[in-house]
Amino acid sequence: MLRGEGEAWNGSLPGLYDAGHALATFAIASHMAGGALLLALGPLQLVEPVRRRFPGFHRLVGKLYVACAGLAGAGGLAFILAEGTVGGAPMDLGFAGYGVLLLIAAGQTFRHARAGRMDLHRAWAIRLFALTIGSWLYRMEYGLWFALTGRLGHTATFDGWFDRLMVVAFYLPNLVVAELIIRRRESRMAAGFASALVLVIAALVLLATWTFTAHFWGPGIVRGFTGSEF
Repeated sequence: MLRGEGEAWNGSLPGLYDAGHALATFAIASHMAGGALLLALGPLQLVEPVRRRFPGFHRLVGKLYVACAGLAGAGGLAFILAEGTVGGAPMDLGFAGYGVLLLIAAGQTFRHARAGRMDLHRAWAIRLFALTIGSWLYRMEYGLWFALTGRLGHTATFDGWFDRLMVVAFYLPNLVVAELIIRRRESRMAAGFASALVLVIAALVLLATWTFTAHFWGPGIVRGFTGSEF
């Protein structure tokens, strides 16, 4: 966008940029900017030694985190209302549901923190984190699926059976894992299962992130800023 090449967004997902709709462009830019900060700040909020030793820092980052979640959620919803998604009504509904849940989780996380209800604050913060990483997992899951199946169930207009599944699959399973983590203190079996599941997911995400960054995103980012490859 800074280079005046907003059309390049459409290389990642068709229809993200439309020169004739300033509101939609502002909305999706807000969504992406807020989402980028969420992905960067989220892990900091989950590190217990940081929360315990630097509570002021945790609260400051937490306020920014919640604000970015609100920006990302509201921006995404505004874009859907103004422009719609490439996948039509199923994608509109699935993505809108994600935006609404993001706003609810952000509001509840902030509300319980202000009221001093730390157990409820922690539970909603975990749900919020599970939702915010959905946009990252959406790309990971698509990339892995393409690599394994050769785009089975996908179409250029995102109306294949796999596309229909993915409009909710990138965030609803995350909430199931989040609930296991929240409730692990109530059951030793749930605690062990949740811990093992999180480790497996983390390992897969790290591997996929490194692969995509090294082969696709990293060179693309360098090329976008410098006009040349590594």
